[in-house]
Amino acid sequence: MAFDGNNWNNAEWITAINCKNDTNTWISFRKTFDLKEIPDTAISKIAVDSKYWLFVNGNLIVFEGGLKRGPNPDDTYYDEINIAPYLKAGNNTIAILLWYFGKHGRSHKSSGKAGLLFCCTLPGGNIISDKSWKAMINPAYGNCGPPMPNYTLAESNILYDARLELNGWEMPYYNDNNMPDALCIGHDGSAPWNKLVIRPIPHWKNYGLKKFVSTRQSHDTLYCDLPYNMQFTPYINLKAPAGEKIILFSDNYTQFETRLLPVRAEYITKEGEQAYESFGWMNGHKLICLFPDNVTEIEVMYRESGYNAVFEGKLVTSDQFFNKLCDKAVRTLYLNMRDNYMDCPDRERAQWTGDAINEAHEAFYALSLPGQLLGEKWLRELISWQKDNGVIYAPVPSGTREEELSGQSLASIGYYGLWTYYLYTGNKQLIQDLYPHAKRYIQLWQKNDNGLVNERWGEWAWGDWGEEKDMTLLNALWYFIAVKGMYNISKELDMVEEARDYQYFIDEYIKAFNREYWTGKCYRSPNYKGKDDERVQALAVVSGIAGKDKYPELLDVFLIEEHCSPYMEKYIFEAMMIMGYEQEAQARHKKRFDYMVNYPLTTLFEGWGEGKDRFNNGTVNHGWSGGGYIVLAKYICGVAPLTAGFKTFSVLPQPGIINQASLSFPTVAGKISISYTKGDSEFNLNAEVPTSTVAFLGVPKKDYNKIKINNTLVWKNGKYLSNIISNHPEKEISDKHIVFEVQPGNYSVVAK
Repeated sequence: MAFDGNNWNNAEWITAINCKNDTNTWISFRKTFDLKEIPDTAISKIAVDSKYWLFVNGNLIVFEGGLKRGPNPDDTYYDEINIAPYLKAGNNTIAILLWYFGKHGRSHKSSGKAGLLFCCTLPGGNIISDKSWKAMINPAYGNCGPPMPNYTLAESNILYDARLELNGWEMPYYNDNNMPDALCIGHDGSAPWNKLVIRPIPHWKNYGLKKFVSTRQSHDTLYCDLPYNMQFTPYINLKAPAGEKIILFSDNYTQFETRLLPVRAEYITKEGEQAYESFGWMNGHKLICLFPDNVTEIEVMYRESGYNAVFEGKLVTSDQFFNKLCDKAVRTLYLNMRDNYMDCPDRERAQWTGDAINEAHEAFYALSLPGQLLGEKWLRELISWQKDNGVIYAPVPSGTREEELSGQSLASIGYYGLWTYYLYTGNKQLIQDLYPHAKRYIQLWQKNDNGLVNERWGEWAWGDWGEEKDMTLLNALWYFIAVKGMYNISKELDMVEEARDYQYFIDEYIKAFNREYWTGKCYRSPNYKGKDDERVQALAVVSGIAGKDKYPELLDVFLIEEHCSPYMEKYIFEAMMIMGYEQEAQARHKKRFDYMVNYPLTTLFEGWGEGKDRFNNGTVNHGWSGGGYIVLAKYICGVAPLTAGFKTFSVLPQPGIINQASLSFPTVAGKISISYTKGDSEFNLNAEVPTSTVAFLGVPKKDYNKIKINNTLVWKNGKYLSNIISNHPEKEISDKHIVFEVQPGNYSVVAK
């Protein structure tokens, strides 16, 4: 049974009677009830500010439920969980531990009140949150002393004092007679939680408690090695006298951050044997534990949790550097997925929309289909937080920062954001819902007399954090890329007149841009005095503004100028592949990412260096740096959708220096698998084309005189032959390939 977000059967928002809504408040709730029969399903709806852990009859069945607020600036997400497998005939107990952040962050807008709303329909009646529940502030939880987590995080450091714990409060046997009755403070739809929106992404994947790869003791410090950079919660089992303090933090806390601190945890021991798991997740390659001397019999473990998608995509090449890049890119992507896409999992956890563009695109090639849902959540939130005046800003959701980064906003609603998501998923409802709002933002930009647009900076003139930025052209190009996306969407939605207007504007814009800004060697704005901006040249290529006649001059820029961040390096890589300079493109990406890829960490950095001397307060786990994975999949392996939802798609490899590559990944149309091998005089391409799709398989143009598909000769001496394989003129798909249109099935293409 699926619930309507407004059907809560008269459930009440409840809290503890002595709750003051302080930052970092933890509340324990209990409800006991009898069942004569066990239902097949028992869907519970749970809404909270901010997080919860759900126990049914002593079993922990939801590890960190709830999503950070909010779907828009006012409303709150809620979860649905089937608790039937954990119920029994007779007496049952539901226990919920609530963590109220009590402050805003760059990925959370606090409601201002700690509260729980619960509803479950069961045989014989409904279980709803009301004053019959028990609720009290959990006295064991408190605040650590300074230093505090940096101001961008909604999460606090967690102190747990085991001397004050409510031992067994979540278990059926616990006597809750001394727990106060819950205080009712509202109903569904009440302020400050307002409308309730169902969780649009899966519950987290809980990998269970595991032992560390290795541990090393040095005086009072225990270093515990994780297999890779992950989201984890630490677990300790030990023996100690009462009142000893244990401090838990990751290597990110001390080694890589010098200015904006991430979270840590502290534990105060009780007398004797004891175990504790800190529920606030942190991330890193190591857990570091500070133990007093009289704490003994120490066992330390970790629980990885994360977004519930698997690494179903697989990309392997004959070049070990790119293989290592892919492994780190996917690990970094997954690390930056939870409630929302993140720029980084330690410093901010913020959904900067520019970062989300790269992450959402990479997820199509790397993760199972549930991974795509976080991309839809990002786009819907981006639009739902749009200001009344039409401005789209980032990060959202956020209670602390509202800044229009015009380039990121344009990219998100345009070709690389909304259009790309639709192209890969076929989710037409999404573009129908969001297009009018994206159009409102486009209309904020004022056209000028030369056929282009006036500069619009928003609150922050962000073009990239690298040097030598020609901001005038970066703004102008992101605007054009946004309009191209809007043009594609308007055609898909059969908006004939709007599509015609966009097409006219695009044609005129290309002429005006080349007339105003092409110098004969590169694109530059007249007032820009810095070195040639390779970002500008790349965006001119990927947008289609730069014609092929300009490619040789632009290549010279890409071979000389190196000013952009890892984020924008993806667009340089893509532009050079579009231009057909595969070897130069791959060589540049290798050069730029060499230090990062070969550094002994499992994730990619925000910048080009690492550590206090080279990293300059960046992060070592920044999702925006994985753009090379997209280019490897889309261009080097050559797989991309041509129509929405992969109903038609291309397989047009551009090998360059990579003599062998294989790619497999799930799509909404089915799994696609391809591989190629390039020799001196032969090219082999294998492809699995899913049911109900059409593929365009391409052989890179070279001195081949015959091509066979499944041992049937289909091309000879520059001509297509009439046979069972449909042919398709290469000029309509690619000018770099000999292209064949094929129906679903398995294909082996051999060119000699």
